[in-house]
Amino acid sequence: MSPIVTPDICDAYPDVEVLEPIFVNFGSIEAFCGQVRTVKCFEDNSLVKQAVAEPGDGAVLVVDAGGSTRCAMLGDMLAEQAATNGWAGVVMYGCVRDVDVLAQTALGIQALGAHPRRSEKRGEGTRDIPVTFAGVTISPGQWVYADNNGILVAQERLSLA
Repeated sequence: MSPIVTPDICDAYPDVEVLEPIFVNFGSIEAFCGQVRTVKCFEDNSLVKQAVAEPGDGAVLVVDAGGSTRCAMLGDMLAEQAATNGWAGVVMYGCVRDVDVLAQTALGIQALGAHPRRSEKRGEGTRDIPVTFAGVTISPGQWVYADNNGILVAQERLSLA
């Protein structure tokens, strides 16, 4: 597959959806793509932990954390586990922490920002449902393409020449 360059993808596929430009790149892999799997949770990362413990098979975990900036929903241990288990990346509509370690982790990570406080662990949330944030509804099975220019969502895997 060709390198992921979201401006080129937008030119070739004008109907692709573009998330609002509110995300920051935190992972060592700055350009990534994969089929979407979702988690919806708020200030409780129990289901994020559950998801990254499973085989990722090159998928992107899209987490609707409600846009909370009061705690981190992904840190060094979960990011390392995601990388080890074959996830391509994480798009976090919320915050991350341990950013110096995340920058060395072989995982694509885009999030709203960094926060030093960890989340709660109550086992709350939902997996594998459509989530809506940053002006786009993202459903399991769609494809995410992300780089330093932005995050795109396509209905299916795109042919990148």
